[in-house]
Amino acid sequence: MNKRWSILLSGALMAGLLAGCGSDKDAAAGTTDPAPSATGTKEASTPPADGGSYKDGTYFAEGAMDEKSGWQPFVVLSVESGKITKADWNYVSAKGGPDKKTLDKAGKYGMKAGGGSSEWYEQAEKAEQYLIEKQDPAAITVTDEGKTDAVSGVSIHVKDFTSLSEQALSAGPAVHGTYKDGSYHAEGDAFDKESGWKPTVDITVANGKIIYAYFSGVNTKGEDKQTVSKEGKYGMKAGGAQAEWHEEAIKAQDYLIEKQDPAAITLKDDGTTDAISGVSIHIKDYVTLAQKALDEAK
Repeated sequence: MNKRWSILLSGALMAGLLAGCGSDKDAAAGTTDPAPSATGTKEASTPPADGGSYKDGTYFAEGAMDEKSGWQPFVVLSVESGKITKADWNYVSAKGGPDKKTLDKAGKYGMKAGGGSSEWYEQAEKAEQYLIEKQDPAAITVTDEGKTDAVSGVSIHVKDFTSLSEQALSAGPAVHGTYKDGSYHAEGDAFDKESGWKPTVDITVANGKIIYAYFSGVNTKGEDKQTVSKEGKYGMKAGGAQAEWHEEAIKAQDYLIEKQDPAAITLKDDGTTDAISGVSIHIKDYVTLAQKALDEAK
């Protein structure tokens, strides 16, 4: 594992340990399950049409980023012959890197290590299987605290899963994108001799589309560039710029998500772009790395 991934995994673990949003009885002390997202919540899922069948296709919904936990939920459901045949409930990290299931399977989330009966991904899979069995998110009754007593062996918060599943089924089949689902990472070859930073890009694809992107960097101390900027230690505005570095990087990320193609970010000879309003930073490395990361998603 290269140094960048080690940093990401360690950082994500530390975030999980420090975030204090309502610990589960079976969770590790200080390791939190993200608070249920209010985004996309429906009162009830759309009933199966025509004799108990959903329309065949792929269904998708995503929630808002939880600023406290640093996780953003999403759900992808597959329907074949009118039945839900596959359910994928997952989260993307605010700092990019591995999705929550991948991180957890690598032993970096830590519920069982803290005394939990099972890992987060194992409980998530039980909830997914229960939905496939019952064919209706409403069958997973949710308590006021966002948990459920309906699924044996599941003590984690499931409200994100039920709410987003309802939202996805209500919206109908989604258009599938051209990329392969997963989390993708690319970084520069070396640290810049002048700035000390090495650029990094992390992209998450679900339902074939880019749903999250993170343009940042790492220095020899292992610090994350966006985090340094958010803490006021990068100082672009203090030097007369219109915005801080991370604010402009986020605009570039959002533009990539909107356009779904790094080539849409046209570049000038000096490595900046006129394609994105309010972005004056050099973006060339991030366009190049985004394309490199997405090459793995084809």
